Amino acid sequence: MACGVYTVHGDAQTVATAITILEITAPSGAALQILRAWVQQSSSTTSAMARIRILRKTATITGTASPPAPIKLSPGDNAAGTTAKWLATAEGTDGDVIIEETFNILNGWLYLPVPEERIWVPPSGILALKFPAAPTSASYSFGFVFEENG
Repeated sequence: MACGVYTVHGDAQTVATAITILEITAPSGAALQILRAWVQQSSSTTSAMARIRILRKTATITGTASPPAPIKLSPGDNAAGTTAKWLATAEGTDGDVIIEETFNILNGWLYLPVPEERIWVPPSGILALKFPAAPTSASYSFGFVFEENG
């Protein structure tokens, strides 16, 4: 089973609706610990507020395309067992909202928790990054850095 630190991200994706922008599913034999999450945009010069959530899903999304596979941060780590989807065309079932925050899209949003506040995803659990309301239309980049423990 894979163990290591990985990143998965979407770069320069146009978003203008309330949507799950990224979802990760832990492998059946490992738990995940979220180390960092982010959302930023690169196409708008207008100040606007947006809401973002990190939440559990009880059913997976249908994505428009598959994002790149999780990338290992250390070349010596095994390939990740975690899978990812992005830009939902059909929303899965939302579960518990763990984090909901508001940010100015000119500044971007960063979740960098202290160890006691890191989110754990159980084996086969699903965690998502979602705009619960339509953000200003822009080209957004977003992602998770996570540790797989199995």
